[in-house]
Amino acid sequence: MPENKNESVKWDAQLRKGTLELAVLAAIHKRAMYGLEMLNYFHLFDTMQITEGTLYPLLDRLKRERLLAASWQQEGEQRPRKYYSLTKEGHQKLNELKARWLRSVEDLQQLLNSPTIEEGHHYE
Repeated sequence: MPENKNESVKWDAQLRKGTLELAVLAAIHKRAMYGLEMLNYFHLFDTMQITEGTLYPLLDRLKRERLLAASWQQEGEQRPRKYYSLTKEGHQKLNELKARWLRSVEDLQQLLNSPTIEEGHHYE
């Protein structure tokens, strides 16, 4: 059983690598969030267990690419927090990535549901 768990962890890590940008854009598409809030939000999802060392460099890159805007906000006596929100370009990128993701899921679903390919049959 531990080997199965280890394989699942590896699978989740590989899947996250390919989808983390989409996950970040999706998480803040309706409202701005600060980094720790986003990290805690991701931890609600079994396959989105990431660390600060993964999230913050990605947020910085997305900001440099002008997909995110960041602003410092202070609420009451708490220390200021950096809130991230999508830019117009970020919304466009989210829509593009979402379409590709949905297409990928559809393609995989079709592969999973299709009958076994007969030997000697070629698809072109």
